[in-house]
Amino acid sequence: MGKKKSSVAHKETYQRINYLYQAAYLVLTTDSSNHSLCRFYTKTLKAIARRLVLRLHPNIKRTICKNCFLLLIPGVTTITRIKGKKDKYSETKCLGCGFKIHYMANPNYKPWFENPEAWIPTGS
Repeated sequence: MGKKKSSVAHKETYQRINYLYQAAYLVLTTDSSNHSLCRFYTKTLKAIARRLVLRLHPNIKRTICKNCFLLLIPGVTTITRIKGKKDKYSETKCLGCGFKIHYMANPNYKPWFENPEAWIPTGS
């Protein structure tokens, strides 16, 4: 007989990405000075996703520094502040490289992946 088709394409790849993300998180939470191993795991994670042209979930992408690939954990590797007088935004600063990331702090804001118009209807 033939192989059974999986309902999710690249299921093993997503499992590997999940494992690398969890390993990076565990490394930083057990020993917060071990940044090099955490960077290795996150670089490998992003390289796998890039090689197979897979989209990472925005919640995962927001927890990886775009400059130094360090996992952003509040209080351990980042400082997060709410700034702005009229338009409030959240500023997250990576303690590894000093890179600052800004996100809107609007309670009515919806990211693209929660917007129903963003989803492509699947076969009929």
